[in-house]
Amino acid sequence: MQIQTKAFLSLSVLFTINTFSQEKVLDTTKATNIEEVVVTGQFEPQSLKKSVHQVRIISKADIQNLAANNLGDVLNQYLNITVRPSGSNGKSTVSMFGLDAQYFKILIDNVPLVNEGGVGNNIDLSQINLNDVEQIEIIEGSMGVTHGANAVSGILNIITKKSSTNKWDINAFVQEETVGKEYALFDEGKHIQGLRVSHSITDEWYAAIGATRTDFKGFLNNRNGKDYTVNDFTRGYSWLPKEQLNTNATIGYKKNGFRAFYRFEFLDENIDFYNSTVQSGYSTALGAFRYSEDMRYLTNRFYHNLNVVGKIFSDMNYNVSISHQKQQRQIEEFNYRIQSDEEYNLDKFKDQSMEVLYSTGTLDVLKTDKINLQLGYEAVNNQGFSLIEGENNTTKIIRERLENYDFFAVSELKFSENFSLRPGVRYSFQSRFDDQYAVSLGARRLLKQGFELRGSIGRSFRTPTFEELFTEMVFSGHNYIGNEDLVPETSMSYEASIKKSTTFDSSAALINTVIVSYMDIKDRIDMALVGLDQGGAQINQYINVSKYNMWNVSSSNQFRLNNWNVNLGVAFVGVSQLIDNGQFKTTDEYLYSVNVNTSISYTLPKWQTVFAAYYKYTGKQQQYVVGESGYILSEIDPYSLLDLTVRKTFFNRQLEATIGARNLFDIKNINQSRVNEGGGHSVDSQLLLAYGTSYFLKLAYNLNF
Repeated sequence: MQIQTKAFLSLSVLFTINTFSQEKVLDTTKATNIEEVVVTGQFEPQSLKKSVHQVRIISKADIQNLAANNLGDVLNQYLNITVRPSGSNGKSTVSMFGLDAQYFKILIDNVPLVNEGGVGNNIDLSQINLNDVEQIEIIEGSMGVTHGANAVSGILNIITKKSSTNKWDINAFVQEETVGKEYALFDEGKHIQGLRVSHSITDEWYAAIGATRTDFKGFLNNRNGKDYTVNDFTRGYSWLPKEQLNTNATIGYKKNGFRAFYRFEFLDENIDFYNSTVQSGYSTALGAFRYSEDMRYLTNRFYHNLNVVGKIFSDMNYNVSISHQKQQRQIEEFNYRIQSDEEYNLDKFKDQSMEVLYSTGTLDVLKTDKINLQLGYEAVNNQGFSLIEGENNTTKIIRERLENYDFFAVSELKFSENFSLRPGVRYSFQSRFDDQYAVSLGARRLLKQGFELRGSIGRSFRTPTFEELFTEMVFSGHNYIGNEDLVPETSMSYEASIKKSTTFDSSAALINTVIVSYMDIKDRIDMALVGLDQGGAQINQYINVSKYNMWNVSSSNQFRLNNWNVNLGVAFVGVSQLIDNGQFKTTDEYLYSVNVNTSISYTLPKWQTVFAAYYKYTGKQQQYVVGESGYILSEIDPYSLLDLTVRKTFFNRQLEATIGARNLFDIKNINQSRVNEGGGHSVDSQLLLAYGTSYFLKLAYNLNF
């Protein structure tokens, strides 16, 4: 793996140096014609080149080439982003720069998405369907001024479809996919069906409705499924079976510069947990039987969003969104008689929920050729619910409300067509914590020969989560409790980038970008030992105790020639984290990792076919774990992911077929080293990362008229 990494790094450096040495100057007109339009963090939709922010785009074509159905399928292949799946609870979350999903904000049409524990953060990627997505935009680094609390490591904004050039668009698809080597038409594998219908009612009115059903039958691996009756702890699944239904509806109106749309989404998810322990029972009616104590996780989400865009006094643009969302998870516990396929002693209860009233809006109070000034607000009202496990096996109900009301101002100062500054400030009135603020300053400078320089500095903050504040788990000598006295974390983020665009006589185009960033987080929240209870058991509590520093150097390179599109990216990340749990303390030395990703696609017009390959290498990762006499440096082995797809259209693009393979290196588990101090030597544990190589076939029918 070290040789592969060095080869990729050398290729990236040569690729960049070669680009910077080209004498051909970029034709700005041509570049503008092909450049993507972005909306995230902008005053209004504009070309990527004019954006002060460094915006990464995941296009609709990438989503189609990957045959991706949820957000996790896409993000697996992108630089500086790690998808962390869990086979035990069925969730997949995102990590960036070593920071977990609490620091990364996910939005749909600029509105943060709810989950049962909060809003915008800790989102389960597998619950986000991509059936009606136009494109995905990612901005790394602090975005606290424009997007509020918890936008520390970055934001991801999903832009949905809101119009069509056709009178009717009808899109239906089915997708069959193996789960590793496991597949059967009804009992194994992954089975997906989707339908979307949109209608341009008039020149002003547009409506769309869609639904996607995903039936994931679970991954057995070395387990024996739900009907296994031997108590050797191999019953159940390595990855839990999951069934999802995502539905959405959109209605939009536009006329004379006024635009409005309303979007509704509903998610219904059912995850089945089958206990590995098989027990023996007896009744006079049934005699001896085998049973297990199983459960289901039942999740549903309602999402409403109304967005209105228009003008006041003919030159003051406003943009207002009002959203109501609720996500809740119920748990259904039951005993399952295995031989007779019978459930009994059912107990169903609500475990967690979050209901959110949210609104954000901006008003362009000043707009000239030299200066734009935008004022904005954000109002968030979270009503949380959780069942917690208290002392003596008691169950407590927690209902708490978290609110914040923010005001912000952002300006863009255009000193010339080639140089602009973007200062911003936000003040947040908090209901539970001290008031917070965020500030930022961004700069963009266009130079000759296709060079673009960007830089930014920003202060942001993360507020404690519902779990960190109110959780309580007390059982069998274990005490894990929240802390209502926690204070928000604060962070400083710095970023500088240089981008070079080059075109050639052959109509080839080459785009190279180098980014350097640094982040410093204070008062980081972590679980720490705070004392002993009366029985001598440790009491662990969330406190503001840790410090975190990160630096990142990354290079992304894109080459286009006729029907070829090649991308290569490399990132070095160093993380220094000081953890003090009250008993042990880590050092603050930097731990390093490297990531490489590349994609190649080729379009064969004669065959109406696209061939695509996506590769990602995640280098060795290091982290501290608690041992018997101190923190121990643990290492997670490097791994590589490779996906191949072929997408072909037929009958004037009405029929589309995509075949492919995911995870061709057949990754399932990866080693994580730790120290077994009792035995005095290192042993390995296994982290479940994926379920091996899977193959899929997707058939889509598109009727447009």
